[in-house]
Amino acid sequence: MRDKLNEAKRIVIKVGTSTLMYPNGKPNLQAVDELAFTLSDLVNQGKEVIFVSSGAIGIGLNQLNMNRRPSSIPEQQAVAAIGQSELMTIYNRRFRTYNQQIGQVLLTRDVVDYPESRQNVINTLEQLINMQVVPIINENDSVSVDELDHLTKFGDNDFLSAIVAQLINADLLIMLSDIDGFYSANPTTDPTAVLYQQIHQLDQRLFDQAGGNGSGSQFGTGGMLSKLNAAQLVLANNQKMILANGKHPKIIFDLLEGRNIGTLFSKNQLEGAKK
Repeated sequence: MRDKLNEAKRIVIKVGTSTLMYPNGKPNLQAVDELAFTLSDLVNQGKEVIFVSSGAIGIGLNQLNMNRRPSSIPEQQAVAAIGQSELMTIYNRRFRTYNQQIGQVLLTRDVVDYPESRQNVINTLEQLINMQVVPIINENDSVSVDELDHLTKFGDNDFLSAIVAQLINADLLIMLSDIDGFYSANPTTDPTAVLYQQIHQLDQRLFDQAGGNGSGSQFGTGGMLSKLNAAQLVLANNQKMILANGKHPKIIFDLLEGRNIGTLFSKNQLEGAKK
């Protein structure tokens, strides 16, 4: 049953730009404060918390008074560099309120693809966790590129969070987005769309349905298809993932208490009904 989710000790929490930013491009400070409170309290409970945060480009656009994402790669990387600095400043202020230490870890795909650097990443994360520090992980957007001979991009932070869960052998990945879970169709346009309470196996039908579930916000990159790709990796590693609405980040407490909200991806069919 879902109530066993409270037994999860090592938890990766991924939050998308839609949770951190208002539609007008301003940072959602209430959501950030809720996140800091919730994650800090989880650490106080004895949980091991790893936080994968989007938002660098969204925050950077706000800092530069830009209302749309630039098209060129150098411009995007410059905006990300500015935004990442400000994002960590905001997090430092809010987590400090709850006496919780945080640490920044920026990753590129090539780092986790090579055994030696991959082990170094694992060692760093394990040490931070042992020190009861919350690692805040993001892709290093200011330098990562997608080249045929040197792949450095993860693609999006949905997939990055699944890789992080794999690296540290997490018990659970909680992914907060701007939708209540995974639907059979786009619920904003199709009134017959059904929310899946649990999915224990991914097939082409579900991937086809993901194409109509939304394509990410104007400030972020991850849509529903990227979340299914992340779930596929999670299931392949015999781990669990929950997709839920991050409008109020304290929902994390409800998820861990076993409330039947969001979509649980798990190979164990005894943990809930499929729909």
